[in-house]
Amino acid sequence: MRIAIASDHAAYELKAVLADWLRGEGHAVLDLGTDGPASVDYPDFGFALGKAIAEGSAERGVALCGSGIGISIAVNRVRHARCALVSEPLSARLAREHNDANVIAMGARLIGPEMAKACVTAFLATEFGGDRHQRRVDKLTDPAL
Repeated sequence: MRIAIASDHAAYELKAVLADWLRGEGHAVLDLGTDGPASVDYPDFGFALGKAIAEGSAERGVALCGSGIGISIAVNRVRHARCALVSEPLSARLAREHNDANVIAMGARLIGPEMAKACVTAFLATEFGGDRHQRRVDKLTDPAL
């Protein structure tokens, strides 16, 4: 699977760990930065990740910042990107199954590498449930439905 990953400075170490791990799992990883501790603005990286998803450069995405909140808001500003903030595997699974999330966000200051990997594993392994959930997901794109 093609997976885009992006972070701000607070999460660049976790991003590097997850990107290497994903490659080891056989995924193609589109690393959108950042790559160091210098202060950057999370919206820039969230927008880039959302754009990669919306344009089809990646099938799924992983967004990281200190709390996961800011970057998730940025990703969700991009039409057709649906980002869910998760902190454990059940939320990651339900984000896919019920909400057809194509991006998950996590907070590097709140979650360790092993839990992050568990969340990503659940997210990637889960298919969208469709059926009654589809009309709800459609309303996320067009509230007039």
